[in-house]
Amino acid sequence: MKQQRRERGVLERVVTETLGWVLVVVGIILWPLPGPGLLIILAGITVLSRQHAWARRALGPVQERAVEAARFGVATWPRITLSALGGVWLFALGVVWWMSPTIPEFEVLGVGFGPRLPAAGWATGLGLMASAVVAWGLLVYSVRRWRTR
Repeated sequence: MKQQRRERGVLERVVTETLGWVLVVVGIILWPLPGPGLLIILAGITVLSRQHAWARRALGPVQERAVEAARFGVATWPRITLSALGGVWLFALGVVWWMSPTIPEFEVLGVGFGPRLPAAGWATGLGLMASAVVAWGLLVYSVRRWRTR
């Protein structure tokens, strides 16, 4: 019985450690791309905080600011509506990037664009659409958790 508990504890530590670091690495890879890279890094650090004091210390200020921003964002119905519409806009951009339409060629500060959207394709489109879904989920959670009646 004692041996089983010890093995279960070791397995739990290995799974937690692996999952946390995989999330952090994937988040770092996705950070420069359109998508929820920063949220994935935060999720990884949250998982790692179960076993590492440095992760708990790093999470403290981040959690405080996140809660403060969430409360501010759901304080009024116009803010909630704009946040929801921002998710709609993000999802629509994801669909456009996935479809990869032809665009006119133009130049901005010496950098040429067109005839395809930069980083066009299913991966970028899916990342943008996933970001919209995550944003809507966080909005619903924030409204339920911090919206004052």
